[in-house]
Amino acid sequence: MKKSFLYFICSVSAMGGLLFGYDWVVIGGAKPFYEEFFQIANDPVMQGVAMSTALVGCLIGAMVAGALADKYGRKPLLITAAVLFTVSAIMTGLFNDFTLFNLARFIGGIGIGVASALSPMYIAEVSPANIRGRLVSLNQMTIVLGILAAQIVNMLLARDTSDAPNMAWNLAWGWRWMFWAETVPAAAFMIMAFFIPESPVYLELKNGRIEKLKSEHSEGKNFNPSIFQLFKSSQYHKVMLLGLIIAVFQQWCGTNVIFNYAEEIFIGAGYNVDGMFINIVITGIANVLFTFVALYTVEKWGRRTLMLIGASGLGLIYLTLGTCYHFGVTGVFMVVLVVAAISCYAMTLGPITWVLLSEIFPDRIRGVAMATCTFALWVGCCTLTFTFPSMNAALGSSGTFWIYSGICLCAFIYLFRACPETKGKSLAELEQELTR
Repeated sequence: MKKSFLYFICSVSAMGGLLFGYDWVVIGGAKPFYEEFFQIANDPVMQGVAMSTALVGCLIGAMVAGALADKYGRKPLLITAAVLFTVSAIMTGLFNDFTLFNLARFIGGIGIGVASALSPMYIAEVSPANIRGRLVSLNQMTIVLGILAAQIVNMLLARDTSDAPNMAWNLAWGWRWMFWAETVPAAAFMIMAFFIPESPVYLELKNGRIEKLKSEHSEGKNFNPSIFQLFKSSQYHKVMLLGLIIAVFQQWCGTNVIFNYAEEIFIGAGYNVDGMFINIVITGIANVLFTFVALYTVEKWGRRTLMLIGASGLGLIYLTLGTCYHFGVTGVFMVVLVVAAISCYAMTLGPITWVLLSEIFPDRIRGVAMATCTFALWVGCCTLTFTFPSMNAALGSSGTFWIYSGICLCAFIYLFRACPETKGKSLAELEQELTR
């Protein structure tokens, strides 16, 4: 395969990550306006419903992605995710009924779940071992670019709310265009996905090795491993536990609360609303820049090293951040600590989690195993998102970040003992090493 074509198909697959990042973040900018439009500004329950319907869709999309990808192939599922993103982007901005609005968000969430499971897996399966980590990290790069794009689009479309005509435009059209803007990359993804080939690993399993797998596993005419089979087989216990812990830790390390609850964090650090928005843009830029760093270090330093740097680095930063909150420190030093946390995450746990998850599972179970771990990752995201306000209220910002620091310390100890180095090894070599 020519290198230029390889980069093309990996970039097309990674567009799932771009839409994942955009769709995940765009609702934050639209929130003040659609809440007024649907008259739920004073209804916390309905506000929670609007923010969580996409997450429910994520869980379902991730749960079904693996089995469907193993049955029908990676390419059809990527096309399906692109269709779901396109439909959701159009319908979310079009509907005037709150129930239909949430249905559209739910559809988009399914697309996120499918794309988050399949995009890195497809890239890993088409990439040579010597650049596989860099190409899979491209998926994380597109995620953070999607996040930054949503932040910029929201900022450009939202008009000064102190002026009544502008506020009226925001309520009538501004929030709609925030969602509609996603239609352009979603439609491009849908069209270009038709021009990428099917994963060679899937084709080999389907056409070449399926007879061998049947004889080895004696599981009938069609070998389609289920989640229950993965956990029942002692051969896969170790690698499944590793994948699940890596997936959940990427969320429970706490970094994503900085994006989801930036207002509370920066206001708690002494900034007003204007300063808060400036700092959000700063964190978004840092997120992109240090993901670029990951693209160049993943093949040089290795996956295991970067995961250990991420766990230890975030643990120390959160320990310092919590201590500063405890003693009432405010101002630019707090912003530096938050940006340092984002930067550390962006070059380590953010991209490397997806690299490892796409590498550590044998070909025959990669689809369902990747989907299972992605499902666990989204469960981790949900629990992190929903527990932060209660933890912050009960323990304060200091206690909350100390807990995140403790989680990072525990993860460092586990990863030091259990995480293998996968750099430069073929998928076949990794299968022999991790399942023997």
